[in-house]
Amino acid sequence: MLYDVIVIGGGPSGLMAAIAAASRGARTLLLDKGDKLGRKLGISGGGRCNVTNAKELEELIRHIPGNGRFLYSALAAFGNREIMAFFEEMGIPLKEEDNGRMFPVTDKAKTVVSALVDRVRALHVDIRVNQPVAEVLFEENRAAGVKLRSGETIGSKAVIVAVGGKSVPHTGSTGDGYAWAEAAGHTITELFPTEVPLVSRDTFIQSKELQGISLRDIAVSVWTPKGKTAAVHRGDVIFTHFGLSGPAALRCSQFVYKVKKQFDLSAVKLTLDLFPEESAEALYNRISGLAQEEPKKALKNVLKRLLPERMIPILLAKSGLREEITGDNLPKQPVQALAQVLKAFPLQISGTLSLEEAFVTGGGVNLKEVHPGTMESKLMPGLFFCGEVLDIHGYTGGYNITAAFSTGHAAGCGAASLVRGNG
Repeated sequence: MLYDVIVIGGGPSGLMAAIAAASRGARTLLLDKGDKLGRKLGISGGGRCNVTNAKELEELIRHIPGNGRFLYSALAAFGNREIMAFFEEMGIPLKEEDNGRMFPVTDKAKTVVSALVDRVRALHVDIRVNQPVAEVLFEENRAAGVKLRSGETIGSKAVIVAVGGKSVPHTGSTGDGYAWAEAAGHTITELFPTEVPLVSRDTFIQSKELQGISLRDIAVSVWTPKGKTAAVHRGDVIFTHFGLSGPAALRCSQFVYKVKKQFDLSAVKLTLDLFPEESAEALYNRISGLAQEEPKKALKNVLKRLLPERMIPILLAKSGLREEITGDNLPKQPVQALAQVLKAFPLQISGTLSLEEAFVTGGGVNLKEVHPGTMESKLMPGLFFCGEVLDIHGYTGGYNITAAFSTGHAAGCGAASLVRGNG
């Protein structure tokens, strides 16, 4: 059977591509190598599925530091407002949480997955699961269908590659699409992990002294060897047995990777500002004031009012202060040093966890070779890309899924339009 459009991959971008193509009259086949559709959607947003982010367009793009500007055309046609309306129209009411994150009122990802799959079925898209694709077929310098690993070939006028990157491979994202893109003449920009925990060999990390400590709303800075900040992010951080995790650490991960590579470093300097709303001078005055209130109390006990207890010995050691020193015996200079350490607690970050352990893949199909309005290949007519296989990456918080839905919609519309144009 000859299809108008074959979509490879049943994640967010693939489901949206199939919906967009079929709703425009294209006879569509959706293939997935796994046993069910929407597996990555099912675990997104902590299992609640953060379907988009309510921020204004410019803010949205700013939160997609990996080539977000490429998305202007796609987001203009189908952006976060359209995504919200799309789900509301399907009977999935949404609610806004912190930082613009939009969730289904049910707090269940399966609500979102089921709605998308139901819409795909209602549009009479043929769905075949457990059908891994071996290769995309090309004839006369255009996409012509796919060959399955079973040996079966299926013809089509357009092929949409929506197979994701290499992150979270247990959901099926194992990087299959890069080889198909290269077979069509595309270049793949270097792949790297983003939105991934950070690794440190600092002794206080290796000793696990701080493991499990959570710091709320701090500022994390990534530094170049030239003493300039490559990135600063506010948010929560968690100390782990290998380094740092939590939203602010994840957001810094791509910058750690880039600085390490650019300057050929074995480790990148990171600093934590534990009190981003206060100056070092204000902290010095606060610590001095607390110490004067209880002059006979050991400083380490006074500081429990400000800091996680297990951090205090490390902070005091870095400031040259003895743990047992009392408030009535405090030398000014080391307390000033302590205030500085609280404003810039240093860590040496040796790298990140692997690409497979990352939430998002950096790098992908080179965007210079893709039409931004339709996601069609500039090199191979009839071949389209959408989602994480493209060289696009955003922060967590609804930005990557917005890019996936938006590029999926563009690819589905583009493929249907191409097929209609070809009669």
